[in-house]
Amino acid sequence: MLFAESFTDRETPASDRLVLPYDARRKSRQRVTLASGEEMGYVFPAGTVLRHGDRLLTGNGCVIAVEAAPEALLEVRAGDPLQLIRAAYHLGNRHVPVQLGEYGLLLQADHVLAEMLLGLGCAVSEVEAPFDPEGGAYGAHAHGEVRVDGHDGHDYRPVRPGAMSDPHPSGHGPHRSPAKIHEFK
Repeated sequence: MLFAESFTDRETPASDRLVLPYDARRKSRQRVTLASGEEMGYVFPAGTVLRHGDRLLTGNGCVIAVEAAPEALLEVRAGDPLQLIRAAYHLGNRHVPVQLGEYGLLLQADHVLAEMLLGLGCAVSEVEAPFDPEGGAYGAHAHGEVRVDGHDGHDYRPVRPGAMSDPHPSGHGPHRSPAKIHEFK
């Protein structure tokens, strides 16, 4: 079984694909089946989200492309930019993962949120599409290898302990034990 615990550059050609919906890509450790049918396990620091386009590097040098699987979503459109901003504000206030589009928003299907958005005057429709929402505002902005300052201008990732943007002062230790590699059964 293949095993990955690091990323490589997004431009690196991949030998296989890992196609998962958003909720599965939010798991930092799991056993998965690749598009080829081969099994792979991975372990990343807690809070790591696999993003569409990421490249995972296995212990034997294989590169696996991460793809967002199509899933049931709500597409939100509005008559004017202020109305769409208001909708985004209310979704953000509820910590709802949202994918920003040029003319609207995408979010996971939820009838309660659909009713709220309709109440705000937005047009809401059900679609099936890949979902790759915005990363968190407080995570380090990076992909592949994270620089010392935690930034390289791409997708959000958690900050490595000890990085300059780590909100916890160094010297008093981590708040929880480091991740342990578990055998996948």
